Amino acid sequence: ALRTPMFVLVGSLATADLLAGLGLILNFVFQYVIRSETVSLLTVGFLVASFAASVSSLLAITVDRYLSLYNALTYYSERTVLCIHTMLAGAWGVSLCLGLLAVLGWECLHDRAACSVVRPLTKSNVTLLSASFFLIFLIMLHLYIEICKIVCRHAHQIALQQHFLTASHYVATKKGVSTLAIILGTFGASWLPFAIYCVVGDPDDPSVYTYATLLPATYNSMINPIIYAYRNQEIQRSMWVLFCGCFQAKVSFRSRSPSDV
Repeated sequence: ALRTPMFVLVGSLATADLLAGLGLILNFVFQYVIRSETVSLLTVGFLVASFAASVSSLLAITVDRYLSLYNALTYYSERTVLCIHTMLAGAWGVSLCLGLLAVLGWECLHDRAACSVVRPLTKSNVTLLSASFFLIFLIMLHLYIEICKIVCRHAHQIALQQHFLTASHYVATKKGVSTLAIILGTFGASWLPFAIYCVVGDPDDPSVYTYATLLPATYNSMINPIIYAYRNQEIQRSMWVLFCGCFQAKVSFRSRSPSDV
């Protein structure tokens, strides 16, 4: 049941967030405990690739939710599976390339004047990363607005068929729209401070400013499992089986469709 496109994307997001947490630890160690410019450069590249993969996975999940509603009748076809795998391959490929930019020479170890607020990344490198984030944020905003329109249109069609909008349909529609608002609001609040600071920040500012704006982004990786996984009952059932070694039949779980927003 967990081998559907939606859960593949959730697995990709979980992997990216796990690697991002590991990258933060390694970067801190080699920046302040075991000082090594070369290894620090590698950890920065690893960190950039991990966070880029996390953001890209969020975009892929947004696209998947849109497709599951827009093409509901053909969503479970082989074409959708191929589309999801292609999106994931592209997301991780682009993320890896962004992480390798600094490792392959786009860094400021030998030119301190070119450094950005995220040393040893250059100002142009960080500007590219920030621009990529703003583009992804705008795409997600547009897709979620379209999803809200589809959800409201479905509720309106149900109301016309039944001659009135029942309380349950109204509550479900309101819950779906509010969930999308929470997802997008959490994503924006987590990443916007760091993306804006990367553009307007001064390289001579203390490093604590960079970490202070990056901290909310790490919160996003902590919140992602709650938003995308914990609330899904299929994943809850699998966690029972995995950690308890058994499944209590008396506990009822409802299988959720990828169309659930």
